[in-house]
Amino acid sequence: MKIIKFKDKKKYKYKRKVSIKNLILKISVGLHDFEKIEKQRVRFSIDISTDSNIKPNNNDLSSIVNYEDTIKKITYITEKKHHELLEDLAENIFDIIFESKLVKKVNLKLEKLDIIKNTESVGIEVSKSIHE
Repeated sequence: MKIIKFKDKKKYKYKRKVSIKNLILKISVGLHDFEKIEKQRVRFSIDISTDSNIKPNNNDLSSIVNYEDTIKKITYITEKKHHELLEDLAENIFDIIFESKLVKKVNLKLEKLDIIKNTESVGIEVSKSIHE
């Protein structure tokens, strides 16, 4: 009897994620009149899961989600207008992040840092994903 050895076929399964941790911007957000007058500090923490089937390419930056561009876009939409609700701001952030076809899921945490005394922060945490 002859023993046949199969070549070791390694198949990798992995996830790729872009993280933006504790970005703090002074923005106009909130329902109260005083929140519409004075900007407040908001902390953004974002995890962006991307298509792990697309291999990053140094010569093609469209093969990655660029965290610097993402931060610039978030800064732009927070400077552009007042958001009454963090939930509304979150939806606007989802819209800009999901413009990239590489994005599969976004976990977003938004926290007001100075609005309620005796707390470190108050805020929301929301996830959104593409169903395939």
